[in-house]
Parts: sequence; structure tokens; C-alpha cells
Amino acid sequence: MGVHATDDDLITAWGLVHEAMNSIQPKLLGGITPDGKDMSGPWFEVLIRLQRTPEHRLPMSRLAREVSLSTGGFTKLADRLEREGYLVRENCAEDRRVVYASLTEGGVAFIEEVRARHVRRLREHVLEPLGEDGVRQLTTIARTLRDSVSA
Repeated sequence: MGVHATDDDLITAWGLVHEAMNSIQPKLLGGITPDGKDMSGPWFEVLIRLQRTPEHRLPMSRLAREVSLSTGGFTKLADRLEREGYLVRENCAEDRRVVYASLTEGGVAFIEEVRARHVRRLREHVLEPLGEDGVRQLTTIARTLRDSVSA
């Protein structure tokens, strides 16, 4: 882009990021469940965040914020995940205003299988084209953008 990015350079760069995400995301989560169903972003994001957290539980308000859902939208998603048997709600003993979302044993088993498939696809569709240095750069760039918005 040279020393100074033009308006068109910025529009092109952001457009390419958007295009890349839109074209790669279906390859990462399409038909990924054990029964071959697609997994939409919020379902996967909630379950993978819980799976990667000690004790597999987080406050519902924090999860909603992290997956960019309104409280109402997240409650509907939690209702569906609870109906599927993947999570349960637990009240906090110390603070009655806090409600935790916790993975069930079935939820842990489900997301572990989905995660293994997801990692294989990430290796194919992200690591293969970018290489390890590219993935590190991508992580740094994404974290910088995310942190600039929340600062």
C-alpha cells in the first residue's frame, strides 16, 4: 500500500477481510456436527468458549458479551442449547444476580468432537494457505483490531 494508505486501499483491505471470512466460515462449520448438520457461529462460539474454560462454565452475561449477542438473544440461544442437553444454568452461591452457563457431560462430548473436526478444517483452510508465520500475524492483527474497539 505504500507509505500512505488511500481511501481505496482501506476499502479494498477491509473488503478482502470480509470476503475471506464469508468464504472460509462455511468451510469451517458447515456439516460439522456428528450428525452432519451445520453449526451457526453463536452456537459454536458459546460451546467452544465453555469447553476451553476451567470447569466448563462462565457467567451468562459475560458469554453474551463475548459472542456479541443481546441479553435476550443470548437467553434464547441458551434455551435452545439447554433443550439440546448441552448446557445447564446454575445460580451463583455468592451472588444471586449471577447465573452461570455450564456444559453438561453431553455438551462436553459434543463440542470435543466438533472441535476436533473444526481444527482439521482450520489446518486445511487457514494454516495451509497462511503458514505458521501467517497465522501468528493474523492473530496479532485480529487482537489489535479487537482491542482497539474495546479500549
